[in-house]
Amino acid sequence: MALGARLEVRQGQGLVITPQLQQAIKLLQLSNLELEAYVEGELERNPLLQRDDRDSEPEREEPVREAEDFAADQISDHAAAAEMDVAHDQAAPGEHATGDAEGAANAGGAIDWSRAGKGGSFEDTDDFEGRLTREKTLSEHLHDQLAVAGLPAGQAAIAAVLIDGVDEGGYLRCDLEETAERLGCELAVVEQVLVVLQGFEPTGVFARDVRECLMLQLKDLNRCDPAMMAMLDNLDLLARRDMAGLRRACGVDDDDLREMIAEIRGLTPRPGAAFGGEPSQPVAPDVFVREGAGGLWHVELNTDTLPRVLVDQRYHARISGGARTDQEKTFVADCMASANWLVKSLDQRAKTILKVASEIVRQQDGFLAFGVEHLRPLNLKTVADAIGMHESTVSRVTSNKYIATPRGLFEMKFFFTSSIASTSGGEAHSAESVRHKIKQLIDSEQAEAQVHSDDRIVEILKETGVDIARRTVAKYREAMRIPSSVERRRMLREMA
Repeated sequence: MALGARLEVRQGQGLVITPQLQQAIKLLQLSNLELEAYVEGELERNPLLQRDDRDSEPEREEPVREAEDFAADQISDHAAAAEMDVAHDQAAPGEHATGDAEGAANAGGAIDWSRAGKGGSFEDTDDFEGRLTREKTLSEHLHDQLAVAGLPAGQAAIAAVLIDGVDEGGYLRCDLEETAERLGCELAVVEQVLVVLQGFEPTGVFARDVRECLMLQLKDLNRCDPAMMAMLDNLDLLARRDMAGLRRACGVDDDDLREMIAEIRGLTPRPGAAFGGEPSQPVAPDVFVREGAGGLWHVELNTDTLPRVLVDQRYHARISGGARTDQEKTFVADCMASANWLVKSLDQRAKTILKVASEIVRQQDGFLAFGVEHLRPLNLKTVADAIGMHESTVSRVTSNKYIATPRGLFEMKFFFTSSIASTSGGEAHSAESVRHKIKQLIDSEQAEAQVHSDDRIVEILKETGVDIARRTVAKYREAMRIPSSVERRRMLREMA
């Protein structure tokens, strides 16, 4: 049979994720800080975008309103909502992960020049006062002591490297042999420098493990006798509360052992924790929930976290008229389309967050009114069906978003909990509320005879209508880092 070429035409269907749609999907799952960085990058890249400063510049109200009207008329709300609501199986390959926001986080540039001071003067008083009032870090505290330690230049250089290897708890996390090899010096010299550094404040710093940390503090208190060293060598027995084994290992009686344990408990296993670390970024809520008249809950967006950008229609008219080449006209058209879509996507993102948050508040009004015991079981499908969106859309909206309620600040994911069946066949119980009941039962234990075993907790919960297995109680208890009933009885016996 002879081989030959032929032309065939086939028709098929496929879903194409446009760049604009990918942008809208990413905007949904960005936190307010990531969104701010992303918008800052867009403001730098797109000359047709401008920040909405109508509050600070009232004289520009009319031009800004004109630009806003132009942007809002580009795409209908219904069309934008439909395009942003994409099923999980329709998303692009990189969209299935909820943390796909690396590009957006760096969109604003690697250096934030907005906090740069004004050289030659102290006019930037806020930054100057911040430097004066900022808590000193452990590394800075150690370097200050190194500056007055009087070490030779070579040993001072080794000490600086070792200081950089200290973590926030005060422990030395670098290997001495590797450090000596990297610096091209003898291991004995590095160990000699380490002995000097272990004399720095706070006492116990530069230790390589818990035993060494406690030993350094005991040496400073002149309490490092053979019995105490034996206890440090048997910290595993102390952790298990094996008093009989500790007495045999240390060779002391009950009174001496009790005093030694009290001294150990008075030490600090993390000496560096008293110093300030890197400043933590405060969490700003995306939604506020306030109680109104008649027991109604009012849900509103936090406008301070919403970036407000507009399309500069006048500047677009000026530069579009001056475009001569096809490349310039294409660039202006692309910037205009991107700016309009960003404005509309930000507006639709805010509306979607408000819609999802309102439904969560409606489902969890019992929690807001009466506490965690009334937290209802809730999943993404329930919310998605109620607001007419896909589950993946609700998942993106609730990722890294926070709600400020009268009971505190919670991540939206907090309100989605699994259900535990009821013994009476009524409404199921939330797993979070069951955890709260277990913790209440254990916190009420005041004497050894009042300690509840896991089986007894199961019986008590079943009496209140919660159908739960013993292994589930044990799992919840361990997740809350609550010891077993045997350990709790031992702790109460020692405290008596």
